[in-house]
Formats: sequence, C-alpha cells, structure tokens
Amino acid sequence: MWLHASCHLEFNVPATTPFLFMLRPRSGDQQWIGREEFFMSQGATAKEFSDSFGNLSQRVSVPPGAFSLISSVYAEVADASDAEPGAPFVDIEELPDDVIQYLFPSRYCESDRFSGQASEIVGNATPGYDQCAAIVDHIREAIRYAPELGGEIISACEVNQRSEAVCRDMAQLGIACCRALSIPARLVVGYLETLKPVDLHAWFEAYVGGRWYTFDPTQENLDGGRLAIAYGRDAADVAVYTQFGNPVDLISMEVAVNSLSELPSLFD
Repeated sequence: MWLHASCHLEFNVPATTPFLFMLRPRSGDQQWIGREEFFMSQGATAKEFSDSFGNLSQRVSVPPGAFSLISSVYAEVADASDAEPGAPFVDIEELPDDVIQYLFPSRYCESDRFSGQASEIVGNATPGYDQCAAIVDHIREAIRYAPELGGEIISACEVNQRSEAVCRDMAQLGIACCRALSIPARLVVGYLETLKPVDLHAWFEAYVGGRWYTFDPTQENLDGGRLAIAYGRDAADVAVYTQFGNPVDLISMEVAVNSLSELPSLFD
C-alpha cells in the first residue's frame, strides 16, 4: 500500500538556536520512499548527515521568532509487518557486526537489571521469536497503553513499576527484556496507519532468525502500514527534534497518516 504521512511542527524561538531534527525516512526493509517534501521557515539554515544508526538527521540553525517545519512523504509499505513464530535465536558469534550494539544496556533500557524477570516471563518459550512474543504479551497484559500521558521519558525500570505508559516506554521495556535474553533489540520511531489517535508512534524490532522483526506492545496485531523514520538503542537516539542551549516553546505538532491506492501522479 501507499501511505501519505506528514508532521508539522511550530515553535516560538526566543533567540538563535541550533536544532537537530530527525523526520526524513529512508527507503529500506518493507518501505520505499516514492516522494517527499521538507519545508522550513525562511531564515533557517540546514545541513544534513547520516548518524551512526543510518538515520537522516538535519542540523538547523533557527533565528529568533516563529519557526515552522513540515515533513511530508509518500511511501510504499507492507500492509502488515512480517511475523515468523518459531524463528530461531541467533547465536552471538553469528550476529552481524552492526547488530552487536543492540545487545548492551543503554540509557533507557537497563537490560542488565532484567535477566531474572525476562527468564520468568518467557518460561519455556522457544528461544528467539517466541520469547519476544511472550514478552510483548506480558507487557500488553501488565501495562495499559495510555497515549494521553506523554510527559518525560522514563526508563524500562521505571515503566516496569507502572500500570500505564506511552508507546515509547512500553517498547523500551520490551527491548530491555529481549536484550536480557541476549536477543538484539532496537527502538523504532515512525508512523502507523491504523494508530488511534493519530500521532507519531514507537515500537521495537528484535533480531531473530537472521533478520529484524517488528514487535508492538500497544497493538493487538501487526496489521497496518508502518513507515519507520529512525532507529536507535533507545529514545535518546531517536528524538524527532532536539534543541541546544536556549529553551523554546513547541506551539503545536500535527501528524497525519492516510493510506492510498497508488502514488498520485505528478502530472495530474
């Protein structure tokens, strides 16, 4: 299917401020970028680079005053994410070099503190995909998805003490449990066609069976088109925007995601 996804940010910037944005998705597994537009208010200057995780990042210097940014993309994506119950655990010595980094504890995913709990959660599940699925089922049963909460980023240990959380926090708990079992796991931020209410979304991927698979504790199944924007070890790596030095006011953020039967022609 084709998705048209967009994110519109508006800020009040009191003094010249450097920003880092991460809003341009790349073509990759199960997604192809057909067309995109990226607009910023006049006066801002930008440079783009690929970070250590392969994400497209924009360094933007924003002058004082009102600042607006719009990212709009048409992408071809799968109707649903792949699932592969029974996909096996990959031995550490067989992991690709670039996957190893997703085994270690990170700022918001303290996997070294979840070994006992993760083992208890998965029980006798077959090592690999089935263990990840058991972790997701546990999180979904233990924690209510509460998108209205928002607020500060909390770590997996903190999420584990609560009865409700946002998508990002639930995903980070899943990541911590997977890594505790020596399964590489990473956080993904992007768009989900079926998400209600419409917003940017976070889920996680685990490396089993020789590839990355999607897991989402907030959804009952993997139906719906997903468009990944950024990947990282946890939320510290995939912030949609970061400002440096000066405090700024985020006036509004509008997100839209619509499915299309085909990519609109440029010649219509």
